[in-house]
Amino acid sequence: MKKITMPMTLAMLALLAWARGAVETSKAEKPNIIFILADDLGIDCLSCFGSDQHKTPQLDALAEGGMKFTHTYALPLCGPSRATILTGRYVFRTGATNQDKTGQFTPEQETMMPKILKPEGYVSAMIGKWGQLPLTPSDFGFDEYLTYKGSGIYWNSQASKAKQYTVDGKQVELKDKEYMPDLMHQRVVDFITRNREKPFYIYYSLSSIHNPILPTPDSKPDASAKELFDDNIVYMDKLVGKLEEELKRLQLREKTLVLFVGDNGTAKGGAEISTVGGKKIYGVKGSMKEGGSLVPMIASWPGTTPPGKSCADLIDFSDFVPTFAAAAGARLPANVAIDGQSFLPQIKGEKGTPREWAFVQLARMWYVRDSNWKLNEKGELYDMSGAPFEEKPVPADSQDPAAVAARSKLKAALDKLNPAGGILDDGDGTGRHAGKKDKKGDDAGGD
Repeated sequence: MKKITMPMTLAMLALLAWARGAVETSKAEKPNIIFILADDLGIDCLSCFGSDQHKTPQLDALAEGGMKFTHTYALPLCGPSRATILTGRYVFRTGATNQDKTGQFTPEQETMMPKILKPEGYVSAMIGKWGQLPLTPSDFGFDEYLTYKGSGIYWNSQASKAKQYTVDGKQVELKDKEYMPDLMHQRVVDFITRNREKPFYIYYSLSSIHNPILPTPDSKPDASAKELFDDNIVYMDKLVGKLEEELKRLQLREKTLVLFVGDNGTAKGGAEISTVGGKKIYGVKGSMKEGGSLVPMIASWPGTTPPGKSCADLIDFSDFVPTFAAAAGARLPANVAIDGQSFLPQIKGEKGTPREWAFVQLARMWYVRDSNWKLNEKGELYDMSGAPFEEKPVPADSQDPAAVAARSKLKAALDKLNPAGGILDDGDGTGRHAGKKDKKGDDAGGD
């Protein structure tokens, strides 16, 4: 009888790789970690998270070979988000409550991820947007860095801040026809190539898709504003695919945990033209609504992450530090309150210990959110069963047993955290500025 063979799909190949890794338990080797942080990218921008308008085949493939996390909560603006990512601490502890205050803590006050990994032999690089974070990446332990001023840097024709970028303390001219996302990608590949024999950690902070939305190298000359927004998503997706190919070429893919996530929700302009299942996400970047903080996240570690899975566990942005430390076998800073908890077991396909709630803060606004309810600093309770498309306010005098229980549980969580007892924001109330004067505009403060 003739033997019939069936073509192997990407998912089948990924499943076999995971099975091999599960059998080969001698994974004492420390994984490389590449943390890719997209700018202003909510769930309505990726097809693997249900976007109607935008096709992201490379990120879809990353998710198919890895795991999607569907309830990941950023802070609503980039500066506080990034401070939380790199320290594992809530902003009422670090003082990073608004875009300007984010730049005021010091290496003596806060320990960032590269210093935690250094004792385990990791070399580290920060590539891209340093944003409102203070000093330079090297001051916080990064071995190498490429940064630029502000946000949304693509071409040197944009503005004076786009004329130069910084590499390890040296100013470099951004030349005509050089595209910053391409330069960043090249720097990442160069760092990986030079350090492929060591464990490495890369904090890869993208320009895309922050305003201004400009033509990419692949855009048509007469592209509309809507087409350009999609072009920027597509080009970002393309670069993620190119990085994947480089890791495979260097035979590093199964040694590397790649984690892709957005830094906050989609900005207003993009959110106006993006939907999921024909519906708009409720809220946008900078708001305390669901769309301000719900972001897409994908984790992929071939041979370790079970492929094609989706995890609905709550993740908040303090969780990256303990997760990466656990993957590297590194110790967390002593005598410091680390708010995050590791979701490494979930990345490995295990149950782990899912967090009961996620915490989000901006300025003097905050909330805790569990799977079904949200309670804010004003004591307002919301039914989140319709999220991310709606959140229904619950009357303060509601006697519904589920609502009463949720209010009690979440109030206890907020009382224990006590954000009001930490470093209080003294800015304009929006989370964008330290001053009392409200500056208008989505790009004000370089957010």
